[in-house]
Amino acid sequence: EAENERMHLLVCMRMFKAGLPTRALVVCAQLFMTPFLTALYAVHPRSVHRFVGYLEETACMTYANIIHQIETPGTPLHSEWSKLPAPPLAIAYWKLPEEAMWVDALKCMFADETNHRDVNH
Repeated sequence: EAENERMHLLVCMRMFKAGLPTRALVVCAQLFMTPFLTALYAVHPRSVHRFVGYLEETACMTYANIIHQIETPGTPLHSEWSKLPAPPLAIAYWKLPEEAMWVDALKCMFADETNHRDVNH
């Protein structure tokens, strides 16, 4: 799961060319959350799994909404993202066809998140 989540992060950061502030924020969040969740897991593993399950549920709702917006003509995301090609990293990781679009990569991430949600709830 962690490796898969890392790929989601890398694909999105490459797709949108994340700048130094965004990268720093991601690193700081990881530096804080990793020891906190590790300590909580040592005391009460079910709480961490439930917390992760809720995070994954939120991710599923977010991906579903973004995909819907991209596929709905007339929405801002449709006009901005519907013609974006999938980044090479996404094409390689999910074994997508070379002509895959960004929405195809998002659908793969959505499928991953639904599996993570189900495992952690």
